[in-house]
Amino acid sequence: MLYNVHAMKHLKVAEARARFGEILDEAEKGMPVVIERRGVRFRVVAEPQVRAAAPAAKVFSAIDPAVMAAQWSWTAGAKGLRFTARRKRR
Repeated sequence: MLYNVHAMKHLKVAEARARFGEILDEAEKGMPVVIERRGVRFRVVAEPQVRAAAPAAKVFSAIDPAVMAAQWSWTAGAKGLRFTARRKRR
């Protein structure tokens, strides 16, 4: 991201300490602030808020009554797991 160097605020450390809240306000508004200490420049830029992920889509839209009544089991095969009807006990 490129910034207009002339639009940035440049402060020395002592002034930045005294105006820390203002620096954060400026950065939040989108104006980068440069703080210089012993010839080293530090740029204060606000990071965008990370939005919470949207809830995952439903996996099942309908459930078979046999599944709800636990009248099923799994069978492992070459193609993976499959539902099978549970054998009735005698």
